[in-house]
Amino acid sequence: MNQQHSAAEMARLEALYGYDILDSDPEPRFDRIVRLASRLLQMPISLVSLVDEARQWFKARVGLSVAETPRDIAFCSHAIEQDQVMVVEDAARDPRFRANPLVTDNPNIRFYAGAPLATNDGHKIGTLCVIDRVPRQLTEEQRGLLEDLAALVVDEIELRRLNAQLTQLATTDPMTGLWNRRRFFALAEIERERSRRYSRGFSLLMLDIDRFKSINDRFGHDVGDRAIEHIARICEAQKRPHDIAARIGGEEFVILMPETGMSGAVAFAERLRRAIANNGFASGGDTINPTVSIGVSEGDATTAISELLKTADLALYDAKEGGRNRVCQRINGERKSG
Repeated sequence: MNQQHSAAEMARLEALYGYDILDSDPEPRFDRIVRLASRLLQMPISLVSLVDEARQWFKARVGLSVAETPRDIAFCSHAIEQDQVMVVEDAARDPRFRANPLVTDNPNIRFYAGAPLATNDGHKIGTLCVIDRVPRQLTEEQRGLLEDLAALVVDEIELRRLNAQLTQLATTDPMTGLWNRRRFFALAEIERERSRRYSRGFSLLMLDIDRFKSINDRFGHDVGDRAIEHIARICEAQKRPHDIAARIGGEEFVILMPETGMSGAVAFAERLRRAIANNGFASGGDTINPTVSIGVSEGDATTAISELLKTADLALYDAKEGGRNRVCQRINGERKSG
């Protein structure tokens, strides 16, 4: 493969990965299309095949049990090199495929027709293909049907990505990439229900940037925004994968910690506080060292999320009153030092 082809293949793979569709769960929108292709073209096998670097993976399939095959034996790897439908009328007589294990062994392919899935940018990320175990020919009408159905697959892939982008915009904070307030409450309720099923508690941290107004007043709002982004990155880096971090106010963050009692949450809060205090960021000729105050509360399935937040907010107020850059906790409404 020459350098130009390598660059084209890298761009093609980048386009494929940008759809975040590989290894995703089955979806009715794609299952319907392969069923239609199988029925309309009277073929026992129909696939939406996405061609990865070393494999072809089937987003939807009819008549085939496997979910993927190696790319080096994939008919679809040849089909994405074409601008139109690729037809193999008898694979056993085609020198490219007659020794292919997909031909000589199960599923015993004899006929193949694949329409490239070309994105809006012209990258061919896979095919919609139909397969038979006996030699066949494809009429012009059938070719047109396969091309139309392939275009529907591409439309669904584009729509799937657009919906994912809209969901992200609706559920994440655009400045930090953390969950927004609305999404936090939804996820917290899911965690509360899980807590009920497994009889396990959880804890909540509420963080607020100390003297945030003075950062804005002294360095400007752009630096204030950078301080928010900076702390969000540290929170994301420090938390566990299953912890839920969100920005719920201007300079206010929360982290919900499943299956974590007060002592574990306070210990984490102290590590997080130190990580923030000891890692400033450069701005022009200045080093900005924001700190945070943290309030911690503990709950279980009987605790309303709003009550958990209220208790953590009271603990946060204690930390502010106690001199800032510290952790405080509230247990049963009583103030405890961190």
